[in-house]
Amino acid sequence: MVERLLQAQVALQQEQSDWQLCLFDAYRPVAVQQFMVDATFAEQLSAQGLERDALTPQQTQQVWQQVYQFWAPPSKKASMPPPHSTGAAVDLTLADETGQPVDMGSPIDEISPRSFPKHFAAGRTPEEQAFHYRRQLLNAAMADAGFRRHQQEWWHFSYGDQMWAWLMNQEQPAIEATACYGGV
Repeated sequence: MVERLLQAQVALQQEQSDWQLCLFDAYRPVAVQQFMVDATFAEQLSAQGLERDALTPQQTQQVWQQVYQFWAPPSKKASMPPPHSTGAAVDLTLADETGQPVDMGSPIDEISPRSFPKHFAAGRTPEEQAFHYRRQLLNAAMADAGFRRHQQEWWHFSYGDQMWAWLMNQEQPAIEATACYGGV
């Protein structure tokens, strides 16, 4: 993993010589994944003005759908490990020449459409175009090193887990990629 991140850094600096990758999160035990999923569920309830004890089954399902759009279920099943619990996934952004993270249009882990990788693709303002360019720059550097980006998170990249294998098989069905990392 480290070698691939270094390769991505080299690719990034070929395009933006004074920028660097800025690692936010990597390996996450299943217990931490459970905590993050539960905390995000509570945040979504608060943001929507909902009380957990007063939720209808339909409301509960809708909030869980919002959470699981961005967070993998905290499964201990060997056949379904969360990507971060395999050691094969990283969350990262870009940092400028001073080492400060650059604005990517939304913070890491934001639960909103702004987090989708191509949210700003049709942006008309210079700021929106800059967000899209930066996301594309990050994706290109990571893809150069073999990583694949989560379809709904501009910051999440994998190499060797189930999501990576699925994405590789969508791109190149003839290679028949399989996950080489499982739960840790």
